Amino acid sequence: MTDRRLAIAAWESLFRAQHEVFGELSSDFADSALSQPEYDVLLTVTRSPEMTARLRDITSNMLVSQPSVSRLVDRMVTRGLITKCEDPEDRRGALVHATEDGAARFRKLAAEHGRSIAERMSRLCDDDLQTLLDLTSKLRDRSPG
Repeated sequence: MTDRRLAIAAWESLFRAQHEVFGELSSDFADSALSQPEYDVLLTVTRSPEMTARLRDITSNMLVSQPSVSRLVDRMVTRGLITKCEDPEDRRGALVHATEDGAARFRKLAAEHGRSIAERMSRLCDDDLQTLLDLTSKLRDRSPG
């Protein structure tokens, strides 16, 4: 059986580490052409085939509610970062496509942000990084276990 105190201490340490690292890396967005939520939308969209993703897939990758994602996407359409149209396979859904401008802004910021992440994570060796990836994947796994 899992030691309850150890489980709580590990959770608090994980939470505090995530919060501190996230706060440090958030500075990458301070003077950028994209906000962090816009970056997150474009991350999903630009990684999708033909830089087009379903709105529900964007929502599932973000840590905010569906209505918040919908409003964010609408603002990004207005800014010319993405386009949105009806999903021909699911009339209730929408497809979101990165514009050239949105993709270019994303790529520029992604290069800078990637360097910041790599620098911060360089405190860990490759074996530690793999262990961290394995452990966080295990924590995120929702299958009975």
